Amino acid sequence: MLFYLGLCWEYLKNYAKTRLTYRADFWIEVLSDLLFQGLNLIFILIVFQHTPSLGGWSEAEVVFVYGFFMVPYGIFGTFFNLWNFSERYIVKGEMDRVLTRPAYNLYQILLENMDPPSLFGSLVGVIIMAVSWGELGLPFVPLDILMLVVFVIGAVLVYAGLYTALTAISFYSDAPTGILPLMYNVQNYGRYPVSIYNKTIRFLLTWVLPFAFVGVIPASYFLERKEDELASLALLTPLVGLAVLAIGLFVWNRGIKRYRGAGS
Repeated sequence: MLFYLGLCWEYLKNYAKTRLTYRADFWIEVLSDLLFQGLNLIFILIVFQHTPSLGGWSEAEVVFVYGFFMVPYGIFGTFFNLWNFSERYIVKGEMDRVLTRPAYNLYQILLENMDPPSLFGSLVGVIIMAVSWGELGLPFVPLDILMLVVFVIGAVLVYAGLYTALTAISFYSDAPTGILPLMYNVQNYGRYPVSIYNKTIRFLLTWVLPFAFVGVIPASYFLERKEDELASLALLTPLVGLAVLAIGLFVWNRGIKRYRGAGS
């Protein structure tokens, strides 16, 4: 454990040395990420200019869900940045280098692709939640902080498991991009109330590709929507996260066994 913690610290120091050498690029990346998230928030606000509610959810409630959605997504984007895995590690053969080192291969890849600026998105998400919390007049108890941490960890595990499994498909296919861009679009449905979708999509987002557990379901716990079935599912978030992560690691480890090197 100490070895892996030390390894993480060394990668963080190297990241700081390389990225902060070009500070302008670092802050431009942070600004672009925040602008992108801001556009998504503006889209939600525009929608509510044309309707008083969305599937029975008010504007403040949907904004609260979006704020929660940003928190685990920012953490996931920081430590599970696997977007260019296929091109870099399979097509260009860098996986061979990773496998010659003693640390667990997936852990090395995650450290090499860390993106700390994504954490600014999580900070903005917390601010959005706090503002919406006040607008909704929700009661606050110390237990809420603990539950928020538990739900965020569970949501990050859902992300990690799904994208680890999807990234592992690269071991079975020669396609340079894979299906990660498609899943990126699907995950955005999790920031809206799943009740606005038909039964098939609700089932897909809840139990097949459980992106509902990274946004609307855990957020429902704090909104006290007792009549909503989503609130009753919120406590399953950490369990779903662990289950999805286990599946993701299983698929990854099976994929590693199929890997035969970059060849010539």
